[in-house]
Amino acid sequence: MSFKIEQGLFKLDLTDHHAILGVPVDADPDQIRQRYKLVARLLHPDTCAAETPEEKEFAKQLFSKLVSPAYSELSKSRNRAEYLVLLGHVGKRLATEPATAQITSLAAKELAQAGANLDSLYKNLLRKLAAKQYDSFYQVIETIAQISELNMVFLMYKEGQGIKTITTAGSANYTVAKQTTQNIPVSGNKPAESPTSPVTPYLQRAEEYVSKNNLAKAILELRDALSLEPNNSTCHSLLGMIYLKQHQGTMAKVHINKALQLNPKDPKALQAKQLLDKFQQSVTGKTSQQSQSNQSKATNAKPSDNSGGGLFGGLFGGKKK
Repeated sequence: MSFKIEQGLFKLDLTDHHAILGVPVDADPDQIRQRYKLVARLLHPDTCAAETPEEKEFAKQLFSKLVSPAYSELSKSRNRAEYLVLLGHVGKRLATEPATAQITSLAAKELAQAGANLDSLYKNLLRKLAAKQYDSFYQVIETIAQISELNMVFLMYKEGQGIKTITTAGSANYTVAKQTTQNIPVSGNKPAESPTSPVTPYLQRAEEYVSKNNLAKAILELRDALSLEPNNSTCHSLLGMIYLKQHQGTMAKVHINKALQLNPKDPKALQAKQLLDKFQQSVTGKTSQQSQSNQSKATNAKPSDNSGGGLFGGLFGGKKK
């Protein structure tokens, strides 16, 4: 199982170990060790709050592929020192190339307006995110992404001088005050007006991105939507389908099951569950075939997504059959 995170420092091809553990970038060894113990306890099979075998497996993968490697790097003095030097260079580079630092999360946008309160606001925002980071498995990746954006903004402001602009997706400009007397034009989304739900604009943009096969941006929109409404079944069902479209079956299952738990009659979630079952059957069939011969991989291991909608058309506004 792979975990794709395309926000904050991760988008710069840098693994954000601090974001994975949920500690500030200036955390000392004792903070790092205590946080690791807490997260390890939350993910351990005997103590985690997983309710299904899929969630238990998801927790196991989170620990082995993200949490344990992050702690391994930050717990070793030499590795941590080298990593902090690297973060410093990244912060300075971002300060001179601010257009590369795109932020989408509400917390990062708030930090971008911190002014003289940068340090305290950064710690407070991170503390709030970290407090719930590993409580619900379906939100872990989204929360790590949000913390990484916080870390990116913090590094820019701490390491760089003369920061001019921070870029956010699809936005109008507004002005904030920096620690100096400069005014920094920062772009941010205007509050969306929706007659039904504040996440409606996010869902609409996500579906538009899916129609253009821009799955990475669709995921970002749905993550932001879930930060506003963590229990929105439609967001979970669509996010599950996107992960399924990327052939990430375990993550798809977590979100689809969550959607059905929230609303057993949600039509999108029910349709997503049907496609998930087909996907699992095709993967099972492929595994059985491979055990009998050494033929090349069967293409039917992936769900069909032909032009005109394919399996996913009905979920993302395509032509229903």
